[in-house]
Amino acid sequence: MKNFDVFIIGSGMAGMTIANKCASKGLTVAITDELPYGGTCALRGCDPKKVLIGATEVVDFATRLKGKGIDTVPTINWSSLMAYKQTFVDDVPANIEKGYKESGITTYHSRAKFISANQLVIDNETVEAGKIVIASGAKTRKLQIPGEEYTINSTDFLNLKELPKSLIFVGGGYIAFEFAHIAARSGAKVTIVHRGKSPLEKFDQDIVRHLVTATQELGIEIHLETEVTEIQKENEQYAVTANKNGGPIKVIAQTVINSAGRTPAIFDLELDVANIKYGKKGIIVNEYLQSVSNPNVYAAGDCADTKGFPLTPVAVMEGHIVSSNIIKGNNRQPDYNAIPTVVFTLPSIASVGITEKEAQEQNLNTKVNLNSVPNWFNSRRLNAKEYAYKTIIENSSGKILGAHLIGPYAEETINLFAMAIKAGLKTNDIKSMILTYPTLASDITYMV
Repeated sequence: MKNFDVFIIGSGMAGMTIANKCASKGLTVAITDELPYGGTCALRGCDPKKVLIGATEVVDFATRLKGKGIDTVPTINWSSLMAYKQTFVDDVPANIEKGYKESGITTYHSRAKFISANQLVIDNETVEAGKIVIASGAKTRKLQIPGEEYTINSTDFLNLKELPKSLIFVGGGYIAFEFAHIAARSGAKVTIVHRGKSPLEKFDQDIVRHLVTATQELGIEIHLETEVTEIQKENEQYAVTANKNGGPIKVIAQTVINSAGRTPAIFDLELDVANIKYGKKGIIVNEYLQSVSNPNVYAAGDCADTKGFPLTPVAVMEGHIVSSNIIKGNNRQPDYNAIPTVVFTLPSIASVGITEKEAQEQNLNTKVNLNSVPNWFNSRRLNAKEYAYKTIIENSSGKILGAHLIGPYAEETINLFAMAIKAGLKTNDIKSMILTYPTLASDITYMV
C-alpha cells in the first residue's frame, strides 16, 4: 500500500491546481483520472468549443454586413476547422503529465473507489492519504428514455469528423444553444427540444427572449414545453418522439445530441463506504470545501455542492482554496459574488450579480434599467439586431448589483460589470469614467 499526503481524484482545472500547489509546498501528492489529463475545459469543453465559435464569428460578421460593404459570406470547412481545433487539444494530456512528473506528483490513469475513510483502490492497488480531494467534475445526465443509446453527447459533437446535415438537441441549456449556433452556421439544419417553459432558466428571461428570437432567425427550430419520450432509428436517421402541449410530435434528424445538462461524476466512487455525504448536486461540503461527514475529504469544481456556477474559473478558485486549507489548515472560504457567466452564442448573452427576480425575493429597493438598443451606434455599425441590457441598481447607494446583456461581445463587456460589482462601484463612478470610444465597453455608461 502506498501512502501520500494528498490524493486527488480528477485532473481537470480544480484537481490540477490542487496537485501542483500542494506539491510545491513539499507534500507527497498523487492524482488519478480515468480520462486523459486536462479535464472538460481544455479537452472537451470551453477551449475547443471557442475555437469552433471563432470560425462561426467570421460567418456571422459577414452575414450581418452583407450588402453593406461585404459581398460574399464565407462557408465553413468542417474537417479543416476540426483539424485546427485538434491542435489545441492533442498535446494537452502529455504536457500535463510531464509537468506532474517534474513536480514529483505520482500519476494514475484509472477510476478510484473508496474502501475506507482515507483509503482508495485503483487498479487493484490500495493507496492511503492524509487528505483525499474529489475533483472528478461532471458528466452528461442520462435521459432515461427508450432509445437513449442512439444519442451522442457534447464531447462526441466536438469530435465529429463530418457535420451531419441535420441535428436535434435534447435539452435547452447553454450546451444546446452554443452548439446549435455552431452547427447552424456551419450549414446544418438544427432543432432544439426542451421540456421547460423557457430555455436557459438560470439567466434573466427578458434577455433570453432576445436570444430565442435571434436563434429562430438563424433557422433553428425550438420546441418548448416538449418532453422527449423515445428515440428510434429509422433507416439512416433517428426519430425523436415527444409530447408537446398534450399531443405527440416527431422530429427526424441524422444525429441526436443529449444536451439535457450534466450531473456530478461521483456516483461510482463508493462514497458511502467512506462516510461521505452527497446529493444530486454533488459532495456536501462546509464553508472550507471540506466534507461535512469525513474531515479527510475535500471537494472542488463541478462535483462539489456549492453556490458556485459550474465554470472553469470557479473550479480554479476552489482549487486554490482547497490547497490552502490542506496546507495551512482551514483558513479560506470561497467568495461566489460577482462571478460572470456567458452563453457563447452569436449574439452572446452574459450575466453577473443578482437577477431582478432575486432582488424581489430579497425585498431589495432597486432600480431596474431594461432596454433594447438596436439603434445605438455600436449596434448599427455592426448591424446587430439584438442588443439589449438589464442593470439592477440599489436605490439607496447607487451600487450596481446585477447586469444582464445580449449583444456583440457581451462576454467581454460583462467583465467590466463584474469588476464594478466586486469593487462596490456606484453608478456615478461609472458615469464619470472616460472610456475609449466607440467601443462596446463605452456603452456601459448609458446602461447604468
